[in-house]
Amino acid sequence: MSSESMIDLIPLERKLYSAEVSLRNADSDDLWIDVATTAREIANNLRVRNSITDNHTILGKTELPQTLTSLLSLALDKQHVPDDKRTDVVLELLRVGANLCMDHNDNRTSLLEVTFPQAVVSLLEGYADKIPLPFVGVPFALSIQHLKVVRTAVGVLLNASIGHEMVKYRLISLEAALTLIKLSASVCPPSAWVSSYGSSQKDVYEEEWEIRSAISSWSWRTISALKDVTDETLQILNSDVLPWITFPLLKYCPPNLADSSPLLDADPDLLYTLLSTDFEFFQQSCTIIESLSLDNDDIRFELPRSLCHVSQEEKLPCLSIILDFIEYGTYPPIWDSSVLDDQERSANKKGLDMCKAALIKAVVEVFGEEKNEDVLWKPTDGSPPGGPIISRLVDWIKKDTGDSELYRDDMTICASLSLGNLTKKVHFADAFLSAPYSLAGTLSSDRFLSSSTDIKVKHGILGFLKHIAQFSRLSPKVPASFLETHLIHRLIGSSIWDERSDVMADIIQLNAIGIAKHLCNGSLDHTFEFILSSESSDDKPTGLTQILALIKRSDSVSIKSEGSRVLVNVVKTLWYTERAPTTMSEERQKKRDECVARILTPEYTTALTSLIARSNRYPILVNEGIVAITLLSTHRLGAPLVLQALIVPLNSSLPVEDNLTSPALPTSSSRGDGLPVPRNALDMLIYVLKNVDNPVNFAVEVRTNACIFFTHLLRQPVAHGALAKVRSAVLPVVEQVAEEAQGVKEEEKLYKAAKALIEAWTAIPVPTA
Repeated sequence: MSSESMIDLIPLERKLYSAEVSLRNADSDDLWIDVATTAREIANNLRVRNSITDNHTILGKTELPQTLTSLLSLALDKQHVPDDKRTDVVLELLRVGANLCMDHNDNRTSLLEVTFPQAVVSLLEGYADKIPLPFVGVPFALSIQHLKVVRTAVGVLLNASIGHEMVKYRLISLEAALTLIKLSASVCPPSAWVSSYGSSQKDVYEEEWEIRSAISSWSWRTISALKDVTDETLQILNSDVLPWITFPLLKYCPPNLADSSPLLDADPDLLYTLLSTDFEFFQQSCTIIESLSLDNDDIRFELPRSLCHVSQEEKLPCLSIILDFIEYGTYPPIWDSSVLDDQERSANKKGLDMCKAALIKAVVEVFGEEKNEDVLWKPTDGSPPGGPIISRLVDWIKKDTGDSELYRDDMTICASLSLGNLTKKVHFADAFLSAPYSLAGTLSSDRFLSSSTDIKVKHGILGFLKHIAQFSRLSPKVPASFLETHLIHRLIGSSIWDERSDVMADIIQLNAIGIAKHLCNGSLDHTFEFILSSESSDDKPTGLTQILALIKRSDSVSIKSEGSRVLVNVVKTLWYTERAPTTMSEERQKKRDECVARILTPEYTTALTSLIARSNRYPILVNEGIVAITLLSTHRLGAPLVLQALIVPLNSSLPVEDNLTSPALPTSSSRGDGLPVPRNALDMLIYVLKNVDNPVNFAVEVRTNACIFFTHLLRQPVAHGALAKVRSAVLPVVEQVAEEAQGVKEEEKLYKAAKALIEAWTAIPVPTA
C-alpha cells in the first residue's frame, strides 16, 4: 500500500480554510504563497482517484467548495483578472476546483451551490473583455502564466458541466458558450501559429501554442457539453457569435492559405495538434452557423447584417465571407505535410466539403427569411438589379452552363435555392427574366433539365423556376419568356414525370408540376405545349399523358392533388381564354379544339372528380375541382363523362363502365371520430351541400358552385339512368339547403342556386333509378 494512497487531505483543506479566514482580515503575500502551495498539493492528489481513500467525496463534504470560491474572490481583489503576482495562486485554486468535480456529480452540485462555476465564468469574461478590438485574427497577447489560468478555468467548466444538467443550465444562462468562443478565437486563431520565431524563442513558442491549442480544444468540448441538455430547443448562442465564427473561413480562401511554417521542423505531435485544433474550430463554426440558421429566426435575420473585420480598417458582411468560402474555399497546402497521413488528409478534405454543404444550407435559410428581403435585395439605380450579392448568385447559375471545370454543382444549388426563396414579389421575377440577367434561357437549358442532371441541381433549378412561374398571371414577362424557351417542352423531355423518376424525392416532381400549373393558368400557348404532341427529340409522351399517368400511379397525396390542379387550370384556360371568334385565329382555334378533344376522356374527368373526393379537408381544392367539372359539363361530350366519373369509387381500379352497372351508389364510410369519409366525388359534393359533420367548413361560394354544377348537368344530353341515381341522392339535400338558406342574407346566392337546381330538375322528367 503506497503512502500516496493513504494521504489524508483534510489537514490541507483545514489549512486553506484558516488561510482564507486570515486573508479576510489582512492581505499577506507570504500567506498567498502558502495558499498556492497547499492548493497545489491538494490538486495534485485529486488528479486521480484511488480505491482506498475517496478523497473527492471526503473533501466535497467539507468547507472546501466554499473556501475555493472565497479565496478566488480574494485573489482577484475586485478585479476581473488576476494581477501577475496572483496568477500562481489563482491557477492552483482552479486546479483544485477542476479536479474536485472530475467525474463527481455531488461535488459538481456542491460547487454550483457556492457559485464556483459562476465565478470562473466571470473570470473568463474578464479575459474576454480584454481582447483587442476590432479582432482581426491576431493572437491575444497573454503571458504563459495567464494562458495557463485561462486553460484551467476552461477545464473547470468542462469538468463541472459534463453530465450535470443544473450546471449546464446555469452556464447557458450566463452565456458561457459565447465567452468560450471569443477566447478560443482570439487565443488560438486558426493558422496564426504559422508565424516565424527566433531560435531563442523556439521552446517558449512551442509551449505557448501547446497551451493555446488546449484552450481552444477544451472550449469546444465544453460547448458540446452545453448543447447536450434535455431541452433541445434551448439556444446556447446568439447573433453576437457570428463575427467570431465567420472570420476563420477566410483562412481557407486564397491568399490566406498557409503553405509552410517553421513549426514543420518542430515536434510533429505539436504540429498535428495545431492542425487538428484549427480544423476543429473551422468545423464547429460551420456547424453552429448551419444549426443556428435552421433553428433561430434571429440568427437568420442578423447573418446578412452582421459585419466581420478582415483588417483594422475593413469589414465585410458575414454573409459575403460565407459566399467567398463557398466559392473559393479549398484545402490548405500545409495539409500536404507528412504529419498527416493519407487517410487523415482525405478525411479533412471530406470534412471541408461537408462544411461547404452546411453553409449552403445556412445561406438558403437566410434567403428564405421574409424579414431579410430589404437587406438582400438592395434597390439600385442601374445595374445589376438587387445589388452585388444577387448578381453574384445569378452569375453562379449562369457560369454553370459553361464547360469550365471551375463551375460546380454546389454553387448552382446554393444560388438557385436562395434566389428561389427570395422570389416572393413579381418585380423580382421580372428582374431575373430581364436584361442583364435574362435567366429564362439558362434555367430552361439542357444543362439543368436533362434526364442526366444531378438531382440536387434539378431540385434547386425547378424550385427557382416554380417561384418565378407563380407570377405568370401578374407579369406578361413570365409566360412570354418561358414560351420563348419552350420550358413546358423542356419539362416534358426531362424525364421528371417518368415512372423511372418516381424514386426521386417528391419535391422534384412537385416543383415541375407547379411550373406547369402556373404556366398553363391563362396561357393557351403553354397549354398547347402541355397537351399536344411533344417536340422533344426522343418523342416523349405529352405533358398531359405524363401527368395523368403520374397521378394514377403515385402514392403521394400532394402529387395527386397538385397534378390534378394542372388539369383544372388546363380546363379553365381552354374554356375562358380567347373564346370570341374575332380574337382567335383559325389555326389557334384548331389547336384549342384538338386540346379539348384530348381532355374529353374518362381518365381525365375521373382525375378531376378524384381531386374532389379526396380533398374533404381542403375546400379550395374541392372548389377548383367543382369549377373544372362544371366547365366540362358545358360540352355535349363532357357532361356524360363527368356524370359517369361522379360515382367512380376513390382509388378504384375498375373501369368507369363497370361502375355504372352497379345497382346502387357506393356508400360512404366513417373515420374513428365518426366523421364521414367520401367514397366518391358525389359523396363529397353532398357533404359540401350539407356542410355538417365535415372536417372543415365549406364557404357559401363553394356550396353555391356545387348547385350550379348539378344544374349544368341537365343542359347536355346525359344517360337518364345515371342522372336518376344522382338526382335521388342530391335532390333531398338541395331542398333542405334551400329551406335553411331562405331569408339568410349571407346565403342569398346559395338559396338562388339551390332553387334554380330544384326547378331545373323538376322541369325535366328523369326516370327513377
